[in-house]
Amino acid sequence: MACVGALGLLAGCAQAPVQHAASSGASPGLNALYAQLDQASSEYDQALEQARRGDNAQSQKTLEAALDALRSASDQCVNTAGCDTGRFLSAYDRALRLKDGSFLGTENDDQVLDTEDQNIAGTEPGVLTTLPEAQRTVQLLHDHKLSDLVATNGTVQAALQVWLTRLRPNLIRAYVDYQYLRYQMWPAFHKAGLPEAILFGLIAKESGGNVHAVSRSGAAGPLQFMPATGSRFGLNTIDGFDQRFDPTMAAQATAAYLNEQLGQLNDNLALVLAAYNGGEGRVGRLVTSTPDASFWNPKLYFALAPETRAYVPMVLAAAWLFLHPARYNLHFPRIDGAPGYVDLVNAASLNELSVCLGDDDGAHYGWYRTLRNLNPQLDPSQVQPQGTRINLPKFLQAAYKQACTSGKWVALADELQNAQLPTPPAQVAAADPPPASTRHYTIRKGDTLYAIARRFHCDDVHELIRGNKLHSATDLRIGKRLRLVGCKRQ
Repeated sequence: MACVGALGLLAGCAQAPVQHAASSGASPGLNALYAQLDQASSEYDQALEQARRGDNAQSQKTLEAALDALRSASDQCVNTAGCDTGRFLSAYDRALRLKDGSFLGTENDDQVLDTEDQNIAGTEPGVLTTLPEAQRTVQLLHDHKLSDLVATNGTVQAALQVWLTRLRPNLIRAYVDYQYLRYQMWPAFHKAGLPEAILFGLIAKESGGNVHAVSRSGAAGPLQFMPATGSRFGLNTIDGFDQRFDPTMAAQATAAYLNEQLGQLNDNLALVLAAYNGGEGRVGRLVTSTPDASFWNPKLYFALAPETRAYVPMVLAAAWLFLHPARYNLHFPRIDGAPGYVDLVNAASLNELSVCLGDDDGAHYGWYRTLRNLNPQLDPSQVQPQGTRINLPKFLQAAYKQACTSGKWVALADELQNAQLPTPPAQVAAADPPPASTRHYTIRKGDTLYAIARRFHCDDVHELIRGNKLHSATDLRIGKRLRLVGCKRQ
């Protein structure tokens, strides 16, 4: 079966970690490659030990030989049938997670960090320039490229193909949405020292750039927090607004979560992403039971849920494409994401503004989602009073004044806003159940409390929980009658 299939098949594609990869059955050529890998790994450890003893000159010499051997062997492995690339990826990943180690290189492996990076690293410049591995923390926490080895891993390559084929429109839409949201979300990652590419990768995979996304399991917002985890990181429901939908607060919470998990999982980015998707408890237990744990280690990889095995390479692939689109014949549109706002000259809803603003410079997405993303607390159909401040891209300020303060487009938007649904004939109305009998909803397969709340315009999910004596938002049973407490649509 080809690797272009469903995301759940990513784990089974060519060059994915092999569950039983014994050297005994390998050809002499493969065994020679594996021996070269073992020797290079041993020399790498020797170089680190020499550096710890202060023998920097010899350490550098040993290190260069080890790196050359690793690169040579991994290049041969990628082009050798039957070679277990998981072994090489685990070797690199192990080096990545050594206390001072890194293979998240820049475009030039010999590049010396600038003064700011050295200061952030909290390490003497001499150590960083002597041992390239000492750039681990600095380069993970800054906007340097992901490892080329990761990009040539089979599972990540399969994910790249998914993004570049059937999910290409989703990826570009996520990029457009992110550019307009960037001023609200990127500062939190920048302040936390986390790569912007990973922020984009998470947004692309989690919500596709839709701030109001809600999953079937109840995760919500641009970065898809579950209620309990969101609350742990300061995302609560205040005055009826679920703060998981706030882009700024969601980014702050995600940055805090990632840094917490990086601390607990030895700065292993792939494992942290696995924890983000599959739960830190499960990943933590696997790491504890698997010495020298690596996401790509077959023993750990195949112990994770298929969804998580597919999720991590999808995030990494989106992050990689964010950094290197031209390598893949991918061209993201130019977006002017400079923030702006208008104070409403006339009362209007976000729906009305979307109508009068029209097309978005040829992209044909319209402005509805952008306006909703930038004003997540507003009901798009609710008319906001004159003087209300509306966030929008700065370049739309002129378009608002021209098209949304007076004229035919304002009249059209107002007409559509006030459109009336037909009134049913008396005999039909009489046949309808009385309102009292429709104040309940019977839970069906696939329902979530958040989807029900949105469908029936409920004020607060927590009010539904309390009104139905539920233990949590996920305490739903198929067939249970749910009282629509605090819901406008009965």
